[in-house]
Amino acid sequence: MCLTTVFLFLGDLGLGEMMVVMTAFLLLFGADKIPGFARSMGRGIREFKDATNEIKHELEQSIKDDPKSKKD
Repeated sequence: MCLTTVFLFLGDLGLGEMMVVMTAFLLLFGADKIPGFARSMGRGIREFKDATNEIKHELEQSIKDDPKSKKD
């Protein structure tokens, strides 16, 4: 599912365009800062997934605990 989302986001972006973007990113920020950016992005993605899972769990729990949703 995650790869599908990434590919949908990229659309018609080819290898050449991706190389230009990566080269520009490298020139703007330098090779020494890229690992820090990647690490920060990884942490942000992990926090987002954790929050999403927590909300999903709370919604499922509230549905289970709601007496109106039980069929008699």
